[in-house]
Amino acid sequence: MEENRQARLSIKEYPEEVRPREKLLINGSENLSEQELLAILLRTGTREKSALDLAQELLLSDGLIGLTQASVEELSSIKGMGLAKACQLKAAIELGKRLARQSLGIRPVIKNPHDVAKLVMQEMSYLDRENFRVINLNTKNQVMVIDTVSVGSLNAAIVHPREVFKLPIKRSAACLILVHNHPSGDTTPSVEDIHITKRLCEAGKLLGIEIIDHIIVGNNNFLSMKEKGYI
Repeated sequence: MEENRQARLSIKEYPEEVRPREKLLINGSENLSEQELLAILLRTGTREKSALDLAQELLLSDGLIGLTQASVEELSSIKGMGLAKACQLKAAIELGKRLARQSLGIRPVIKNPHDVAKLVMQEMSYLDRENFRVINLNTKNQVMVIDTVSVGSLNAAIVHPREVFKLPIKRSAACLILVHNHPSGDTTPSVEDIHITKRLCEAGKLLGIEIIDHIIVGNNNFLSMKEKGYI
């Protein structure tokens, strides 16, 4: 009975020195485990499990990468989460992504496909849906911003030239690099990939915004459609 009671203790009943929030105040956030940091975000658990237990359950499958890939619907379906906690968690993850991009400091300069891979591959290799993004470059080939134009299904992201060029025109971007991922991990261009690339390149010529490459991201690998002769 005592063991079952201990398993159901809320964080408030833990000794003060092991409570995540108190540990953060005393030792700093950098000294907390992923489980403890996650428990602080979750704030509360259920009658059966504490926020620490719930955090451990969320990390069991694929750790932080799994949380990045999980949808709000998938997270909210876990007992003890709910829609509010799931949204809160996804918002925190998105803030982390944006901070990582901004921490690059000086605008990255794109000189070759490997520079593009360094910029996007760490995140896009783990996406479970096909994402189509557009890297806006200025006249010095510096990255101005990266737009997500479309999020599709497991094997398709529908894009239209109007959506691709809408924001780059407003920003007076000099040229663009197209990027999309293949959740299957295979970077071989599909017939649709080749078709949409040619269509967007033609549209770019009319608008005076050159498409200089189209990068396909796989499972920690990538393919440059320019290097392969498609552009």
